[in-house]
This record gives sequence, C-alpha cells and structure tokens, in this order.
Amino acid sequence: SYIMFLTSKGKCYWLKVYRIPEGDRVARGRPIVNLLSIDQDDQICAIVPVQEFSDDQYLFTATRNGIVKKTVLSAYQNIRRDGIIALKIQDDDDLIGAAITDGQQDISLQTRSGQAMRFSEGEVRSMGRVSTGVKGISLRPGDEVVDMVVLREDSTLLTICENGYGKRTNQIEYPCKHRGGKGVIDIKTTERNGDVVACKEVQAEEEVMVVTQNGIMIRMPVEGLSSIG
Repeated sequence: SYIMFLTSKGKCYWLKVYRIPEGDRVARGRPIVNLLSIDQDDQICAIVPVQEFSDDQYLFTATRNGIVKKTVLSAYQNIRRDGIIALKIQDDDDLIGAAITDGQQDISLQTRSGQAMRFSEGEVRSMGRVSTGVKGISLRPGDEVVDMVVLREDSTLLTICENGYGKRTNQIEYPCKHRGGKGVIDIKTTERNGDVVACKEVQAEEEVMVVTQNGIMIRMPVEGLSSIG
C-alpha cells in the first residue's frame, strides 16, 4: 500500500507502506525521523491511503475558497522524492481536503459559518494533474471551506465546532444540488458553539476521537451521539 501526502500549496508526496509480519516487534522509543522534505512555508493538510494507482478511481480535492478538482488516480503513480504538483492553487487559497472516489459519489463541502453544499461528483469532469479545478460552492463574504466529505449510504455527518459543541445528522437530510451553489444550513455557529472546525462521515458502529489544539483527546462511540436534524 501507499500513503499520499498532500500539502496546503498543492504538492503531492507518497510513501510505500510495508506490513509488519505477525509476531515481529517494533522497538519502542525509536527516534522520530523526517519522512518528507517539504518547503518551510508549506504544510501537510491531507493524508490519503492508496492500494493501487488505478485508472478507474480518482483523487478528489477541495480548497479553502471552494474550488474542487477530480483527477484520475493513475496520474499520481510516478512521484519524485521532492514531490509533484497535485493541483494548481491560487496565492490566496489553500488545499483543505482530499479523498479517493469512484466517479459516482456525492461530495459535501462544509464551511466555517455552518453551511453545507452537497453535489454529485459527476458534475466535475476529470482534469489533468496540474489544472486548477472548478467552483464547488459559492461562499458568502468572510466564509471559507473547512472540510470535505465523500458520502456513503446509511451514514451520518458529525459536525464539530471550535468550542467543543457538535451534532450528528443523517446524510439524507442534506439535499443534493448543482455544484457552485451556496448550500444549506448544517449547524448554527452561535457564540456558544463557535465556528465549524471539522465535519466527518460516521456510521453508528464506529468510534471517533476528537483532539484539541492543545493535544487533549477524547474517544467516544458514535451511537452515543444523538442523531438530530
């Protein structure tokens, strides 16, 4: 398997991952090493596991300004040590999310002010690796995209705000619209809640871990979170 690392400036790196045979041990306390050589003014913002770089799957990306792009996965199979350009990003924009899709799934973009824009990825044509992309959502002044979700059937969306409040809502309550619209209200970003910081797709039998900016972590079962409108 491989792990793809995508940076905020649109560069792509990958590392090959080897499975440790059962019974073997990895020494604890080994020093942390620098896995990737990225530019000092850049940072990793998306990590995507890949089994193979096939022609029938796509890398779907989204930026802070609401620009989305879909590129056949095989375009990323030959990556140099110093990385390659995954997409062309404007100077005032940053990559915020990436995922593997099959070309027929629905995408949801969540914004900092609590809007959600769901659309079919079929409305986004496959583009070359160094292209810029197309508009996925029209943002209101001062708003920005904070997360991207590739939707599955029978799942719910867990939206979390900066003050620790959040909610879980069935994905069927988010209407599918044409890309480029303003979307619908996902959650109210009140003074108590704060702005949206993340949105993840979850299923009832799963667990989630929430990590704060200061490194505090809480783990909880999804079924313990009530599903609300």
